[in-house]
Amino acid sequence: MNEFKIATFNVKNLIGSDDEYYQYESYTPEEFAWKRDWLARQLLKLDADVVCFQEIFDEAALWEVIEETNRRGLALNALVMPDETKKYKKRAIFRRLEFTPYTREQLRFAPNANDGEPGQRRPGLAILSRFGFSGKTSVTQVLKDPLEIKFPELGGGDAGSFTITRTSRPIQRAVIPVHGTDITIYNIHFKSKLGEYLRAPGAPFAAEADLTQYDPLGRAMGELRASTRRMAEAVVLRDMILTDLNANKPVMAMGDFNDSEHSVVSAIVSGERPFKNYSWMRRHNAKHRDDRYSRAENESITAAIEAVKLTSAEALFVRKSAKDMIYTSAFGGVYESIDQMFLSRHFDPNEQGRVAEVDYLAVFNDHLTDGSHPEAPYNKLASDHGQLIAHLNLLDGGT
Repeated sequence: MNEFKIATFNVKNLIGSDDEYYQYESYTPEEFAWKRDWLARQLLKLDADVVCFQEIFDEAALWEVIEETNRRGLALNALVMPDETKKYKKRAIFRRLEFTPYTREQLRFAPNANDGEPGQRRPGLAILSRFGFSGKTSVTQVLKDPLEIKFPELGGGDAGSFTITRTSRPIQRAVIPVHGTDITIYNIHFKSKLGEYLRAPGAPFAAEADLTQYDPLGRAMGELRASTRRMAEAVVLRDMILTDLNANKPVMAMGDFNDSEHSVVSAIVSGERPFKNYSWMRRHNAKHRDDRYSRAENESITAAIEAVKLTSAEALFVRKSAKDMIYTSAFGGVYESIDQMFLSRHFDPNEQGRVAEVDYLAVFNDHLTDGSHPEAPYNKLASDHGQLIAHLNLLDGGT
């Protein structure tokens, strides 16, 4: 069988009990037990072959969740799986029902380079793969070559630049041998929408943090900084992805984008979408009014763009279904999808030489509320994100 399932799961602040992650924030043993129970139930329900986790402070706490998942899955096997004496054991339904436990060697953790002391912790990432890994996983956060984004002044001149030397969370890259085919997975968690505010020298906190002295313009500037950083992190990821795409490697990029499928951040990661026809467009070096790209150039330009673009699993799925709404977060009455899963051309059903196709995409979001319901506070212990899971079918030797 060439079927496999891959999921992205923001667990929301996973850490052991009595460990302060953010200032004054920690779990009692009872709260951690509740969270572990909930996460194990979700992980068992996903039953994915590959899971990309975000917001992992503590690898040991994650492994506790996985162990609890294994315990429940094996107990379920004992109840529902027929033994060898049953003639119907080989029926397809039982292959789908049987839970395969995860092993410790199948987990790779990526700590956050910005992690600090208790109360000043920063979360990392992890990938769990039943297929194991081809070679070592890599982690990119402190940039070998800082990214400098230069701005020209409108009307001419230099408007300065913005530079990042590290990303807010690590970018985790792994090569997964899926039924003999290597697929490169990027697990990411971009900068949140929470504003970044400047703290004056010697001040205990940024002025914008004092909501009793509400500063709307300062808060807007904070959102601008966060958005700029998030887009810059998307460029760092895009650069890494292009290296793999130019080597014709199948690529999946997924995780918490903190932005929607059609945002600028997602557009940076996925790449441009080609125009329908470039033959009508004036050349970049046009010498006269009707100096346009030729038909041959139109085909070449389109092919170059198509070769390195990614497509969301949601878009691929919606093409073949009547489903019209997928959301992974809810806040203040706004339901949107900020957890994304982007796939290279190697998974596009319209592409020759594709290696796999998306059969189905599901989102587990029944637990989400927009904060207006009495049960909303329990999201501290559950997760404030839905989980995306894609069901794929690996094709024999491509098509």
